[in-house]
Amino acid sequence: MRTTDPAPGTAGRGLAEAGSAPSASPRPGLDRRVVLLAGAVLLLAVCAGASLAVGAGRTPPQEVWRALTGYAGTNEHVIVRDIRVPRTILAICVGAALGTAGTLIQTLTRNPLAEPGILGVTSGAGFAITVGTVLGIAGSQTAQLGLALVGAVVASLVVYGVGRTVPLRLVLAGVAFTFVLSGMSLALRLLYPDVLDRFRFWSVGSLAGREQTPFEVPLLAIVLALAGALLATRPLSGIALGEDVAHALGARVARTRVAVLALVTVLAGAATAVAGPIAFVGLIVPHLARHAARGSIPWLMGYTMLLGPILMLVSDIGARVLLPTGEVPVAVVTAFLGGPALIWVVRRYGAVEL
Repeated sequence: MRTTDPAPGTAGRGLAEAGSAPSASPRPGLDRRVVLLAGAVLLLAVCAGASLAVGAGRTPPQEVWRALTGYAGTNEHVIVRDIRVPRTILAICVGAALGTAGTLIQTLTRNPLAEPGILGVTSGAGFAITVGTVLGIAGSQTAQLGLALVGAVVASLVVYGVGRTVPLRLVLAGVAFTFVLSGMSLALRLLYPDVLDRFRFWSVGSLAGREQTPFEVPLLAIVLALAGALLATRPLSGIALGEDVAHALGARVARTRVAVLALVTVLAGAATAVAGPIAFVGLIVPHLARHAARGSIPWLMGYTMLLGPILMLVSDIGARVLLPTGEVPVAVVTAFLGGPALIWVVRRYGAVEL
């Protein structure tokens, strides 16, 4: 069968049109990420509203609105304004801090199993506060924050010094150090039950009762560290491609590494000072956010700062209603939700390359 050649210039025009076609249409990935981000903001607002309405006693949504806009001093208004509002703020800040710390440390070490709870950072902060309480120097929120930061720094240096060369060794060192510190903390609580009685729920990771204590200083530290994490996304984007590529792009790898470790320490330490050692949030949230971010570190950080609070709010609501009397520590709920969620992510999407 005879074929005819295209007219002169037709093939060139076809290639030019084919090459210019993608630039004429909007980027579908960007549209999808914007939609997912807006959906995450909406879901966070819904979870925050549920946190204000759900508890040992259910409060109708209209009564929650009256408590926020026209405080009348009734029992329901007191519960909403004085207990649930501060607790919701705590859950949002702690979730954002732990999720962002996990994203930072996973991106920096390129280790999908890295997380402040697993690497012993939160355990170090919690142990330092326990020791400070026994010594009588952990009375103020500033003192607790300072102790938490010192403990987190020491734990980070020890674990990173032992396992920095091999990702699996880093995780094993963190788990071993976490068990050691947890055992020492338990021994102190058994030796000094009267001193540490008020830290009983805090020591296992809980938001119960923390809404009545001043927490302005730790929350300010979290907000500033979150802002620093957003500023660190650009140099982290280069490091995520490998240190050789980062050096070729002109990134200051050593300075970025120190800055990120400092941010992780502040985020994990401040969150631990407020709510106690809570694991798993920093492990599962980056995996959930990474598939939506599609390789973009700034988008990954944005999703993380929304998904972390959502997970913490859902866990805290569950902690209030799971038992007919009393509450379950929120760290137990995060572990209960995080384990199956991580299994689902791995089975649904496969292994995540960092």
